[in-house]
Amino acid sequence: MGKKLVGNHIRKLRFNHNEMTQQQLADKVGVTRQTIVALERGNYSPSLELAFRIALAFNLPLEEVFFYGESINSKNL
Repeated sequence: MGKKLVGNHIRKLRFNHNEMTQQQLADKVGVTRQTIVALERGNYSPSLELAFRIALAFNLPLEEVFFYGESINSKNL
C-alpha cells in the first residue's frame, strides 16, 4: 500500500492561466514563492484556508486543484 498524500495540479493550472509565474500566484494568495515551489513538488500540504485561496485564484472548485490519493512517490503527481 502506498503513502497517502495530497496532490495538486498547480503547475499545470499556472501554465494554463497565461503562464502565471510561481511568484504571481504566491502574491495572489499571500504566501512566498518557496511555498508554491514546495506545494508543486509535493513536499508540503496546504492548510485548508490556503487550498481554498489557491482554488479561488484559479476560479476553480477545490477538487479541481487538489486531490487525495495513494502514491508510491511524488513523481505520480
